[in-house]
Amino acid sequence: MDPKPRPAADPSAAARATDLIAAVEDALAAAREAAPTAPAPFFRDPAPVTAPAAGNALPVVQPGRAPMSQRATDASVVMLAAGAGTLMAGTGAGLALWALAGIDPVTLALAAGAPVAVVAALARLVRRTGQAAAQAAPVTHHHTYAGPVTQTHRTTSQTARGLIARTTVKNAR
Repeated sequence: MDPKPRPAADPSAAARATDLIAAVEDALAAAREAAPTAPAPFFRDPAPVTAPAAGNALPVVQPGRAPMSQRATDASVVMLAAGAGTLMAGTGAGLALWALAGIDPVTLALAAGAPVAVVAALARLVRRTGQAAAQAAPVTHHHTYAGPVTQTHRTTSQTARGLIARTTVKNAR
């Protein structure tokens, strides 16, 4: 079902279309006959190759970075990165010192010395606690035996020789 009814075909329009198609086909046939044949898109030289493929000229230094091994290239990248890191750390330290230039020296000394004093006090406290534990009376063991007792204490050591050596100590009782 067409929404719009088509008008009846005009016989003169069909004749004009047929004449147009015939004229185009005649023009294409005439163009094919008049055109020369197209050359091949490539040329293959049948002669054997006598010269070296890479040439025999000496190498010439090219502009830019000098040719290096992969290891040297990696090392240079690490050096450049370390230089950039040093530059950033130095710049940060310089900015911090510039900012601290306006602060009172006594206040700066107290602020910088307080953490060191706290760490020193804690270290002394830990050391004194360890000394007190070492000075405590050692624990005495009392063993009661119901018969003759023989105690033997032997220490044997064996030293291995070589690049990596392990000393084995065996206690026999």
